[in-house]
Parts: sequence; C-alpha cells; structure tokens
Amino acid sequence: MMKKNNRRKTGIWSLKPYLLLWSTQSLSGLGSGMTSYALVLWLYLRTGSALGTALLSVCSYAPYVAMSIFAGALSDRWNKKRTMLVCDLIAALSTVVVFGLIRTDLLVAGHLYVLNALNGLMNTIQQPASEVAATLLIPKEYYQKTSGLRSFSQSLTSILTPILATAFFAFGGIEAVIVVDLFTFALAFLTLLLFIEVPEEKKQKQAEEKLLASVKAGLAWLKHNPLILTLILFLAAINLVASMYDAALPAMLLSRPNGGETVLGLVNTCVGIATLLGSVLVTFLPAPKNRVRVICLTLFISMSTENFLLALGRTPLVWCIGAVLGWIVIPLMNANMDVIFRSSIPVDMQGRVYSCRNTLQFFTIPAGFLAGGFLVDKVFEPLMAAQTDGDLLILFGSGKGSGAACLFFVIGVVGVLICMFFSARLRNYDWQSCPEQTEANADGIMRP
Repeated sequence: MMKKNNRRKTGIWSLKPYLLLWSTQSLSGLGSGMTSYALVLWLYLRTGSALGTALLSVCSYAPYVAMSIFAGALSDRWNKKRTMLVCDLIAALSTVVVFGLIRTDLLVAGHLYVLNALNGLMNTIQQPASEVAATLLIPKEYYQKTSGLRSFSQSLTSILTPILATAFFAFGGIEAVIVVDLFTFALAFLTLLLFIEVPEEKKQKQAEEKLLASVKAGLAWLKHNPLILTLILFLAAINLVASMYDAALPAMLLSRPNGGETVLGLVNTCVGIATLLGSVLVTFLPAPKNRVRVICLTLFISMSTENFLLALGRTPLVWCIGAVLGWIVIPLMNANMDVIFRSSIPVDMQGRVYSCRNTLQFFTIPAGFLAGGFLVDKVFEPLMAAQTDGDLLILFGSGKGSGAACLFFVIGVVGVLICMFFSARLRNYDWQSCPEQTEANADGIMRP
C-alpha cells in the first residue's frame, strides 16, 4: 500500500497544483478574451478603420516589447506567486474602469489605448513569472503533455470567445461581457491566492546582480546558443506576418458581401476548433525524432495555406477551411518549441532568457499591426477601389474588403519565403528528444 501511495504522489497526482492553476487561469483568459473581442467589434463598427482597431493591439504589445528584457530579470528576483497576483489585480482594475466609462457613456478610443497599454505592461511583468512557475510545478516527464493542455485551453478559448461574447452582448450589452470577465478573474485570483503554492527556485548569483547585469546574462546565454537564437528570429519574422493577418482579418470579413460579425466569429471559432484538434494530437503523439524539423514543417504548412485561401476565397466555407489548415499544426509547433526551451534552460536563468526572448521575438508584432492597418486603409483598399477591370478584380473581387484580401495574398507569399529561408538556416540542427541530449544541454541550449 505504501508503494502505491508513493507512486500516486509522484505520478499524475504530482500535476494537481499545475492543473488547478492551468484550469482557473484558462477560465480567466476566456473572460478577458470575451472583453477584448467585444471591444474590437465596438471600435471597428464605430470607426470603420483597420488602423484604428490595430492600434488596440499595438498599445498592448508596445510596453511588452519595450520592457520584457527587464521584466525577466526582475521576475528572477521576485516571488512568482505574488507577482502574478499583483499583475492580475491591476489588469482587473483596468477592466473595472472600462465598465465605469461605458456605464457613464464616456468611453472613447483613447481610453482603450491607454488601458490596453497598462494591461500590456502587467502582462510583461507577469508572463516570465508564470512561465517559471509552470516549470516549477510541472515534472519534467510531463512537459510535452502539459504543453498540449495549454494549447487545448487556448484553442477552447478561441472557440468559445466569439460565441459567448456575442451571446452575452446580445443579452446584456458589453456590460454583461465585462461582468463575466470580472467573475472569472475573481475565481482564478482566489484559487491562486488560497490553494496553490508555487515553490521558489534556489537563489544564486542573480540575487546579487544588478538589473543591467541580469539582462546581459540573458543575452549572453542566447548568444552562446545559436539554435535558440535562430528559432527566436524565425518566430519574430513569422510574428510580423501573423500580426498583419490579425490587423487585416476583421477589416476583410466585416466588409465582404458574404461576411459580417457572424462570419468573423465563425472563422475565429474554426481557428479555435483547429487548434483544439491539434492540441489533442500533441497530447497523444510520441516525441518526434527531430523537433527542429517539425517546427519548420508546421510553420510552412500554416503560411502556405490559410493566407491564400482567405485572399482568393469568396465564401465563408473557403475561409473556414483556410482557418483550419492554417492553425491545426500550430499546437505541434508550440509543443516542440516548449520542450526545447524548458528542457534546456536552467530554471534560475529562465526568467531572464524568456524576457530576452520576448523582446526579440515579439518586437515585430506592434510593427506588423501598424503595417497591416496602414496597408489596408492607405494602400490596398485605395488600390482595389481604383480598379475598373483586370486581373486584380478577378483574383480579389471588388468593393470594401477586397484590399484586405489582396494584402492576404502578399503576406502569404512573404510567409512562405520566410519559412524557406529559416528552414535552410536550421537544416543542420537536430534537436532530438533523447534524455542524454537533454542532460548534455541542460546548462546551455524555445518557446513562442
């Protein structure tokens, strides 16, 4: 009996704290996603500007990119649980402010930009702390399976966000959506506060290091690990394309004759279903022989399918098929990135390395949102509006939304070229899943 109890404590039962954290934080993420979705619709339907809507995401990511490189160094010094609680609380208070502005009919786009910037700053500080907390709570043998769980919750959020946001919006307006958001926050906050103990890693040199020295340590670690650095730059280039996609998608689907709010929600739901299916596959698939090759292949499949079907398609069915093909492989890519990072970076370095990764990998996102919004409003929509005949009208149609479709074709080509370039650079790397290699790289060799 004693042996059985020991096995239970060291087996799947050892995941109980992480599963509790994962489930409640995922529920809170669903509430936050519903509010973000409702506010994007609110702003675009009032302004009709892809650039104005894209600025919401720019304001979220700008502090994240600018401050991430310092946030990880601070995270390595601070208590992980306390950091997560404080950041969650401040983000929730910003949602309360939005609720008050809506109730008094004072909400304008400028308020949303400022509050999104504040939320982005909180996410900057919280993200490396939560990454390290997950590593401390997850036994090494469950890294790939728990990555599948994270992809599962993210995809389920993608499925439910447009459905629930639309339902609650119809029932009680945007105020009802925000109330649900605050309820899910309270559940996650109290669960973390009262029921989850996050162990702290042993403090070593970083406790005495100055902030800039800690940042330099993270950058130096990356400099001596060219595989990780190349993967980060690969994802930075992909993020540029992906953020242009995010900026153009509402502008196209809300404007197309066969589009509208329902179709936008349907395509986003298909994205969620695809990533959900991919997450289930990741959870049960065996470890691949070459994780780097899987990363390159999955990104190539994603870039070479969805963008072109969105550009050339005319019906919701084609757009949904594109969403499924583009996103079903992403959980597989994420899982392999996750295993490489968690298995290779020393725990006491993870906060600093993750923060450097965040700055290098995500600085292209605000640039991509700005570029995508600007190109839709100022370049491709005017270009298509000026067409009276010719191949462009045959390929992308006419009317508002055709310019965004043309942009999707361009970023599809760019995405394929990026994948080809970095696949050639990564061809000689063979990061395998064997325990011997993991141990060999434990003090020196990603995750998006």
